[in-house]
Amino acid sequence: MTASTTAEAPVSHRLTALDRCDACGAQAYIAAEVGGSELLYCAHHGRKFEEKLRAVATKWHDETDKLED
Repeated sequence: MTASTTAEAPVSHRLTALDRCDACGAQAYIAAEVGGSELLYCAHHGRKFEEKLRAVATKWHDETDKLED
């Protein structure tokens, strides 16, 4: 009998404290690629624009899990 295992890849955080929201300048937690350009947003503005952005974004990267409740 052989056992097969699948390991999930660790979560990779690529945004740093130096990445800033394009709307307000706060720390960015969301990155969206639109038309070949990367847009960065804080959690607040990312959620505010999420519906419209997801409709046109080719990539969506969300690191809001780094925030505490």
